[in-house]
Amino acid sequence: MFSLLMTQFLRSRTVILSFILIITLGVVSIFIGKQFLSRQEKAIDEITAYQENHIQKNVDFHGNDLGLLLYYLKFTFINKPSTLAGLSIGQSDVNPTVQLTKILNLEGQKYDTDLINPVNLQSGNLDLGFVIIYLFPLLTISILYNLLSEETESGTWRLVAVQTESRLKFLLGKLSVRAGFLYAALILLLLLAKVILKIPFGMNFMVVTGLSILYLTFWIMLCFFLIGFKKSSGFNILVLLSVWLVLIILLPATINNYIAYKYPVPEALSTMIKQRDSYHTKWDADKIETLKSFYDHYPQFESYGYPNEGFTWLWYYAMQQMGDDDAREESQQFRNKIMQREIMSRKIAQFIPNMYTQIAFNKIARTGLINHMDFMDETTNFHERLRLYFYPKIFDGKTADDVNWSHFKPEYFEHKSSMDNYKLLTPLLIFAASVFLISIVKARNI
Repeated sequence: MFSLLMTQFLRSRTVILSFILIITLGVVSIFIGKQFLSRQEKAIDEITAYQENHIQKNVDFHGNDLGLLLYYLKFTFINKPSTLAGLSIGQSDVNPTVQLTKILNLEGQKYDTDLINPVNLQSGNLDLGFVIIYLFPLLTISILYNLLSEETESGTWRLVAVQTESRLKFLLGKLSVRAGFLYAALILLLLLAKVILKIPFGMNFMVVTGLSILYLTFWIMLCFFLIGFKKSSGFNILVLLSVWLVLIILLPATINNYIAYKYPVPEALSTMIKQRDSYHTKWDADKIETLKSFYDHYPQFESYGYPNEGFTWLWYYAMQQMGDDDAREESQQFRNKIMQREIMSRKIAQFIPNMYTQIAFNKIARTGLINHMDFMDETTNFHERLRLYFYPKIFDGKTADDVNWSHFKPEYFEHKSSMDNYKLLTPLLIFAASVFLISIVKARNI
C-alpha cells in the first residue's frame, strides 16, 4: 500500500516543484548564513591586526604622555559568533559583535555599532531558521490540505472505505508518506548546514534538529486535525492559510507592539543625554567637587590628592568617570526595561510554537537579546579592568615605555555554556503531542 501511496503522491508535478523550491531556498539560506559567518570572521581577523597597528602608531606619536595616549587608544572586546549563528542569525546582524573601547566614559561607547543599510534590515535575513519556521509550514499545508478531500471529491473515498479494513489506518498511511518527504527534506537541509557551516555534531546541533522536527510535527498534526472535519479542499486550504497568517504574522506583530507599549524605554535617549550633559558640565564645575565624587567611586586613588591648578589628567579622567556615574541610574533602568521585554516575550512564546522555536534557535545560536545584554555587561567589566590598570599609571605620570603593550591583544567574551538546552524541547513536545492526540480522537469519526 505504501508504494502505491508514494507513487500517487509523486505523480503531482506541483509536489515535485514544491520540494525543489524548498530545498533550493534552504540551500540559499545556508550559504547566506555562511556568508554572514565569513563576514564576522573577516572583521575579527582585521580588527586583531588593526589593534596592534593602532597601538603602535599612537605610542609612536604620544608615547611621552600616557594620559593623552589613552585618550586615543581603543581596546577590542569580541563576541565571537558560534557556527550555529549561520542557521539563526537573530539580532546579531544589528547588534555589535566587536566593541572598540576607550577608557573614557563608557555609556557613550557601549551601544555604538556599524552603519547598516536600512533596506537590508527591512527585508531581514533568509537564514535556515526562517525557512524552517515560515516556509516549511506552507509546504506542509500545500501537500496535506487535501489528504482526505481529494478522495471524497474524486469519488474514490467510498471505494477505499469498502476495500480497506480501517479508514483511519489508510489515512495515517497516506499521511506518513507525505510527512516522510517533509522530514526527509528537513533532515537533508540540516545535514547540509552541518557540513557547509562546519557545525560540531554536539548537543546544541541535536537540540536544533529536535526543535525543527517537533515544530514540523506540530504543523503536520494541525493539518491532520483539520482534515478530521471532512470539509472541502477549498475550505481546508483557506482555514490553514488563515491559521498560518495568524500564528506567523499577526500574533507576533501584535505581541511585539503590546510589549513595546507596556515597557517603553525613554531611557535609551535619556541615558545618552544624561551622560553627555554630566560630562560637559564638569568643565565648569568645581574641580574639588569632581575629584571628591571620583574618590567616592575609587577610594583607593584618594592619595593622589586634590590638585586645583590648571589641567591635570587626574581631573580629566575623573570627569569622564562622573559622566558614567551620573547616567548609571538611567542606564540600569534601560537595561531592566529591555530585560523585562525579553522575559515577557519568552513567557508568551511558550504558548505560540513559531515564536518559541525562533527564540529557542536564537538562544542556542547565541544570537538573541539575552546574549547581547550579557556581552554588554561583560564589556562593562572589560572597560573597568582597563581603567583600574591604567589609572595609577596615568596619575603617577608614567610614559608608554612603562607599559608592556604586547599584552593588549583582543579579548573574547567567554560564553556561559548551558548544559540544559535539551529542556528547550519540552514545550514543543507538549504542543506536538497534544495536537496529535486530539487529531487521532477526531480522526476516529471519519
